[in-house]
Amino acid sequence: MGLPAVFNLIILISSFSGLCHAYDYKTYFYRQKVDHFSFTNDDIFIQRYLISDAHWNGNNGPIFFYAGNEGDITLFADNTGFVWDTAPEFKALVVFAEHRYYGVSLPYGSKSFSEPKYSGYLTSEQALADYAELLTYLKRVIPGAKDSPVVVFGGSYGGMLAAWFRMKYPHIVQGAIAASAPILQFTGVTPCDKFGKVVTADFARESNECVEVIRKSWSALNTVTADDEGKAWLSNSWKLCDPLKSEKNITDFKDYLSNVWTNLAMVDYPYPANFLAPLPAYPIKVVCSHLTDSSKDQRALLEELNAGLQVYYNYTGEAKCLNFNEQADVRLDDNGWNVQTCNEMVMPFCYDGIHDFFEPAAWNYTAFEDECHKNYGLTPQPFMVSLMYGGRNINASSNIVFSNGLLDPWSSGGVMWNVSDTVVSVIIPEGAHHLDLRSADPQDPQSVKNARTLEKLHIRRWIENYHIQQHSLNGI
Repeated sequence: MGLPAVFNLIILISSFSGLCHAYDYKTYFYRQKVDHFSFTNDDIFIQRYLISDAHWNGNNGPIFFYAGNEGDITLFADNTGFVWDTAPEFKALVVFAEHRYYGVSLPYGSKSFSEPKYSGYLTSEQALADYAELLTYLKRVIPGAKDSPVVVFGGSYGGMLAAWFRMKYPHIVQGAIAASAPILQFTGVTPCDKFGKVVTADFARESNECVEVIRKSWSALNTVTADDEGKAWLSNSWKLCDPLKSEKNITDFKDYLSNVWTNLAMVDYPYPANFLAPLPAYPIKVVCSHLTDSSKDQRALLEELNAGLQVYYNYTGEAKCLNFNEQADVRLDDNGWNVQTCNEMVMPFCYDGIHDFFEPAAWNYTAFEDECHKNYGLTPQPFMVSLMYGGRNINASSNIVFSNGLLDPWSSGGVMWNVSDTVVSVIIPEGAHHLDLRSADPQDPQSVKNARTLEKLHIRRWIENYHIQQHSLNGI
């Protein structure tokens, strides 16, 4: 059956705006150790990072540090407007650091994912050590930065890294804004069925009939494509770039559809956006306007489904065919993320087709482990993340804001309660995937405006407390 559909990238916030950049920054490179925790491996790699000092107070002004996640760092720099919007208010130096094994920061070049002796250094703890090394270096060499407080930002996996960075290196990072960070989406912590329920609930907000069309589409697809004539009909009717010929083609196609519905839930923003594909405001509403009659016969149902799907892949009308094998953005690379899911980022997903609208699929760890062995020669460590970072037991941490939008399926693995006075949860009822990290927009719901205000209050408090502590230490 293959791996679950959501085996792919966790963030999926790609842009079709080309490779021009929305903000001004300079690009630099730093020589990093491949292995921070060994005394025998002297290999190094070149890590890319981006800096903007346009608004910085050079006299120990704060550093806003974005913990890069699974993709080219320019993607996150271009799509994290909250950092850029807020930096002038705090007179902050802005730094975006690229995650090892992504973008151009490949420790072993084209061999980086070829075998475990090269890919085995792709872990969250190695990435956090990279960030700690880089920040220590920057504070040493940039005039006026020696005593600068550091606030780390991140969204999705980057949000997980931001929270963990504060937990593991509190002497380097004064506070963390962890947006849509599913730090609980792991084995033994969160039930595997919660994610799919949130996706389905997002569509049900628009129409129960919309949900039923998608729920019935799986059996319709299986029946229609059971013979060659049906495969040819669907390939022609849907204008697939690559016709369906094999069972693997059909499995890949259904995985694509599952990811489309998931992605729409993640990017159900209140304004038009160019994420994953050019999309209208509240794209689920537009998709569901086409999915209105689940009582149709199977081929008519699939034609209706295709009409809704075109909102996702062909909203501009420019696509000549549907390429269900196409990567959304050249700056996203699922090679690295698939390796990470096969070492420590083991996130179980399952669907029953009753409480959600996905094709039923149980979480089969044995099959998952076999796939990891086959593809990457790796043995997953399903409990490693909880062991390293605490799972739900994070009471000893401090100065972390966990923000979650209730439209975002990743909220199923988010911290949705106030852990303490300093580890707090900010809930955004109308928020999709890290909406609060995006630039302010006139169409933003009041809840995300409130979230950003709260986040800035915490940032200000962290910075003020840091300077008070520094003055106290210097007075000793």
